[in-house]
Amino acid sequence: MCGIFGYVNYLVPKTKGEIVDILLEGLQRQEYRGYDSAGLTIDGNVEGESLVFRQVGKVKELRKLVDESDKFDRNATEHCHSGIAHTRWATHGAPETRNCHPQTSDPQNEFLVVHNGIITNYKELKQFLTLKGETFASDTDTECIAKLFRYLFHENRKTGGYLDFTQLAKLVLRELQGAFGLLVKSMHYPAEVIASRKGSPLLVGVKSDRKLKVDFLDVEFDNANSMADNINGLSINGVQEGSSLDNIADINNSGLNRDGLRHSQSRAFFSEEGPIPTEFFVASDPAAVIKYTKKVLFMEDDDIAHICEGELHIHRVTHTTGESTIRQIQTLEMELAQIMKGEFPHFMLKEIYEQPDSVVNTMRGRVDFENNTIKLGGLRTLLTTIRRCRRIIMIACGTSYHSCLATRQIFEELTEIPVSVELASDFLDRRSPVFRDDVCVFVSQSGETADSILALKYCNERGALTVGIVNSVGSTISRMTSCGVHINAGPEIGVASTKAYTSQFVALVMMALILSDDTLSRSERRRDIIQALGNLSDQIKKVLQLNDKIKLMCDDVLADQKSLLLLGRGYQHATALEGALKIKEISYMHSEGVLAGELKHGVLALVDENLPMIVMATRDSLFPKVLSSINQVVARSGNPIIICNEGDGDRFDPKYRTLEVPATVDCLQGVLNVIPLQLISYWLAVRQGIDVDFPRNLAKSVTVE
Repeated sequence: MCGIFGYVNYLVPKTKGEIVDILLEGLQRQEYRGYDSAGLTIDGNVEGESLVFRQVGKVKELRKLVDESDKFDRNATEHCHSGIAHTRWATHGAPETRNCHPQTSDPQNEFLVVHNGIITNYKELKQFLTLKGETFASDTDTECIAKLFRYLFHENRKTGGYLDFTQLAKLVLRELQGAFGLLVKSMHYPAEVIASRKGSPLLVGVKSDRKLKVDFLDVEFDNANSMADNINGLSINGVQEGSSLDNIADINNSGLNRDGLRHSQSRAFFSEEGPIPTEFFVASDPAAVIKYTKKVLFMEDDDIAHICEGELHIHRVTHTTGESTIRQIQTLEMELAQIMKGEFPHFMLKEIYEQPDSVVNTMRGRVDFENNTIKLGGLRTLLTTIRRCRRIIMIACGTSYHSCLATRQIFEELTEIPVSVELASDFLDRRSPVFRDDVCVFVSQSGETADSILALKYCNERGALTVGIVNSVGSTISRMTSCGVHINAGPEIGVASTKAYTSQFVALVMMALILSDDTLSRSERRRDIIQALGNLSDQIKKVLQLNDKIKLMCDDVLADQKSLLLLGRGYQHATALEGALKIKEISYMHSEGVLAGELKHGVLALVDENLPMIVMATRDSLFPKVLSSINQVVARSGNPIIICNEGDGDRFDPKYRTLEVPATVDCLQGVLNVIPLQLISYWLAVRQGIDVDFPRNLAKSVTVE
């Protein structure tokens, strides 16, 4: 949810117009995350002045507001400048201009903050700051952060002390509870930016004409006798007197502002030739920076990044034994073309049509079709441990949850290990028992899903082995898990997950295969599945040829319907659930995925000649039972649309519409069956004029609970 973007140029001349364009484009490349308003701030024409532009609606409306402004000269050149921008998803306060980000500390804009996430103790902070004379202009929790920066800055000045931007940020961040990704800009620290994250993704891109000396940054932290010891653990608790905010003088007298920090020039940016002209890009998503640089640093929780005078420093308040003391500067593998729509009208349609390639990329270098073997390097060192586990718990949300349901049966068949599939939020609500001999598998497209991350922390605390199945390299789940598999589906921009679902499906099947490769009795079954994986890409291409037929069917049969029922059994129950989710989230039509075996337990009451129904009737061991379900529906005047295998259309009455898909091994049939449902959801939405890539009320990456 929400999108953060910041840009800092140091000794790289840019006009104000160029800076604004970079900020706006950075926001546009994150629009898929979901938002209802946008804003940005840049320096004004007068020294110390910050201009703030905020607008409800899309980024294009913000661009229009900025273009019409006469408050700054677009041609004025800035050699050192910082700007921050944001797309907001309303959590605290309605989508109104006063609630848009950046949020400011005061009318003079001394401190400006953009923020993703939720500050859970904002009411206590707001009450405290109100008692100190602050007045609030918005309903947001973010405004508390900006005002807290200003309050601590001026309280420190009253005592004659001086805090650099990093020290000030540490004092503020100690008081924040909840989840956040934030950028801070201030007139008191010109051309500097503070970035920090806790549960919300942030990365820093670096662009320079000179090669960096090393491809990592040292983490800088306080010495033993500095802030951590001298503040004596004081923290806000409500608004009581005696908190760290009421003892700013004591903090100054502790030596914090003298030699408390280990200061050093970053080795990565060191140059004997003098300052290096450098540009920095801070974003919630790699898609926002790929146009400018492929060199990025993914921030960890509780990191504080300080961009100042052409250098990037990573700070932490304390250092825990075993915690990494460096942050790698990585090279992004994605290309700009991957996140452009090309000839397609929407990202969703593009991503549906990319599935023949995305499933191949998931298998590339991992499946040996000649020798029928699987290699998953991310699991190699812990395979034996996983095979010995007491049970496997799959934990996910939404579409990722359905990929777990779709593959649970093959896991249990091949490994003979009990498998449970959990929705992350419910798993946490129940405080479900987890033991050291459990293996917890976390599946997520973004790797930043808040509920899944909280569940991951819960499992790590209880000593379970954790495995990540994610699409985003460098994401939180990929870093916090013991091992894992990147699905390599490529960037997915559309809010409705399509190619990530099928790639997760394939990755999980490969994991089941590799866990069972020491069992001779299942070697023939494994061989059949591996050979079927090799045919999957061509079969997906054949399914996509149904596109025109599906579009016509949406116009003739499903148009203007209010509700839709999807039936599946066995492996296809998950397909029905996933198809129903796609249809409801993109076309806004009420749709429900139903286990066909439960028809007689209430669902048949819904069936009549008016209720549209899609039935998964592809061949597997449960095919006769599915035929029985179809007969029950038809006997009650139902008119099913039947997804069946090629050549099976003649089995059914000609008056019922059929969509014939290629046949594959039972555990992979869901990959093919779900694609017509993805296309149905797409064409239903297009027919109604819905913004397919940005459905209302939804976001691509759900980074709050």
